[in-house]
Amino acid sequence: MRGMRLISAAVALIFVLPACASRPPEPRASAGAGVVASAHPHATAAGVAVLEAGGNAFDAAVAVAAALNVVEPGMSGIGGYGTIMTYHAASGRVRFLNTSGRIPAGVSSDAYRAPTPGYAENRRGAKAVSTPVNLRGWEALWKDYGSRQWAELFDPAVGLARDGFVLSENDAWGIEDAFEAFPPHARAIFGRGNVPLKKGERLTQTDLARTLTTVAQSGAAAFYDGDIGRRIDEAMRKSGGFLALSDLHSAQAEWYDPIRIRYRNVEVVTAAPPANTFDFLVRLGIMGMRDVRALGHNSVDYLHTFAEASKHGFWVRLRHAGDPEVAPPPLDRLLSEAYWREQAGLIDPAKARPFQPPRIDSAGDHTTHFVVADAAGNIVSATQTLGNVFGSRIMVEGTGIWLNNSLAYSTFEPKGNPMDAHAGRHKLSGDCPTILLRDGKPWIALGTPGGHTIGQTVPQIIMNVVDFGMALPDALAAPRIAFSEPDEILVDRALPADVRQGLASRGHRLREVFAIGNATALAISYDAEGRPAGFQGAADPRGGGNARVAAKR
Repeated sequence: MRGMRLISAAVALIFVLPACASRPPEPRASAGAGVVASAHPHATAAGVAVLEAGGNAFDAAVAVAAALNVVEPGMSGIGGYGTIMTYHAASGRVRFLNTSGRIPAGVSSDAYRAPTPGYAENRRGAKAVSTPVNLRGWEALWKDYGSRQWAELFDPAVGLARDGFVLSENDAWGIEDAFEAFPPHARAIFGRGNVPLKKGERLTQTDLARTLTTVAQSGAAAFYDGDIGRRIDEAMRKSGGFLALSDLHSAQAEWYDPIRIRYRNVEVVTAAPPANTFDFLVRLGIMGMRDVRALGHNSVDYLHTFAEASKHGFWVRLRHAGDPEVAPPPLDRLLSEAYWREQAGLIDPAKARPFQPPRIDSAGDHTTHFVVADAAGNIVSATQTLGNVFGSRIMVEGTGIWLNNSLAYSTFEPKGNPMDAHAGRHKLSGDCPTILLRDGKPWIALGTPGGHTIGQTVPQIIMNVVDFGMALPDALAAPRIAFSEPDEILVDRALPADVRQGLASRGHRLREVFAIGNATALAISYDAEGRPAGFQGAADPRGGGNARVAAKR
C-alpha cells in the first residue's frame, strides 16, 4: 500500500496518511531555547538550528517554511498561500497574518461554470492559480519581529535544495501520485528516465536552490517585482491563467486582530475573516454548552453530539463566509453563548438530522502546518498550502516554483455567492492556526492540514486537552471524526467497531478513512515569575513529522 492515499473523490477533501511505523514517544516538557514541530524532520531541524544559534521564533518560522518548500514541495512553498497566527511576548499581543492574498484582478468566474467549455478543468489548472502571498508573509514576520539576518534564514533550505535529501515513503508517494501531470522540465527533476523517484533516492532541486538564493539575497521583491515575477507572468500567459504581473506587484500579506472565544478555563484565539475559522469556534461553542467530560471521550454520545455540532459549523461557513470588506460574517451573533445554546438545544441526542446545505465544490487539499516557540515565549502557528498536491501542477520553468490552485476551493454555484471567485477580493481560506491562552499566557499552539476537516480536527484536539486532560501527544493521536458532504461522517479506522455501530444506529452514514489531519502542536509551561520554563512539542503519528526542543546556548 502506498504511503498516502485518497480513498475516493467523495472524500478527496481529507488529508489521508498511513499508519506510521512506531517511533519514540514525544518528550515531556523540557527546558530549552524553544521548540519546533513540523511535518518533516528536515524542516524541524532547520528551525531548531535557528533557535540554537540565537534566533527567535519568527526567525525560525521563516527557516521552517523555506525548508518545507524544499522537502514537502507538493504541500506548500513560495507559490502558495496560507494563514499565520503569532504571539509576541514583549507586547503580549496575538496577531493574525493573512497570506491567502487576493483573487487575480483578471479572473472571470464564468470560466469555472457551465456552459463554458472546459469549466471543470479550469477549476484545477492554470486558471485556478491565485496570487501567491506566502513569501510576503515570511518577510512580514521577519520585518516586524525577526532578529537574525534575512539571508541566513534560507541557508538550510538552500542546502537541502542544492545538495538534495533522501526521499521517505511519504515523500515518494506524493511525487508518484502527481508525476503524470508534471510538465517535462519538472519530470526531469522529480524523476529519472521519465520514472518518478522512489523511496531512498535523492531529490535535488537546483533551480529551486537558485531561486531561494536570489530571495535570500534580494528579499521578496525578487519574486514579486523582479525576474522571478516576470517568469511567472510568462508561464501564466502561455498556459492561459488569470494571474498577472500586476497581481504580483500588488500582493501583500495583511495583519489583522484575531477572533477569540472563552472555552471552559481557556481563551481560544484564531484567525479572523477573511479566514473562515469562525465555523470551528461555533462548533466548540456548541460543545461548550454540554458536559463533554460526562459524555465520555469518543463515546457514541460524545461523537454523535460533535457530529451534529460539526454539521452546523459546516452550514454556518457556507451561509456566512465572506470578504470582510464586502460581506463580513455576523460574528457578534455566531460567537455568542446565546447562539450556541440555541443550536445545542436543536441537537436530537438519539438521532442524526439530515444535512441540507447549498452544494459546494469539494476538491482535495494537501497542506502543511508547523508551530514554533522560543525561550522568550514568542509563538508562530502557521498553515501553508498549494491547494492540491503540487497545486496546479504548473512549475515555472527554471525556477523550481510550483504554483497553487487556490481557486479550486471557491464555491461556483450559485453565481455571485460570497465564496465565488470574485476578481480582486480576498481569497477565503479555511485554515485554523490556533493559540490557547490560560491565565493570560500562551499555553498551547496548534493546527493541522485537511481541507474542510481542518475546522473539525482542531476542536477535537482542544477538547482532548481541556475537557479530558490528555497529554499533548495523546491529544493529537486520538481517533477523530469529520463531517463530509453530501451527508457522511468520516471516521478514523482506529475508532472501535462498537462506537461505529452506535453512530450508525443513530442515523449517521459512516465512511472509514486511514486518517484525518496531520496536526502539529506545542505547549509552554511557566515558572513562578511567569517566564517560560519548559517546552513540549508533538507531531501527529498519522504523518512523518516530528518535534524537537532546542538546546540552550
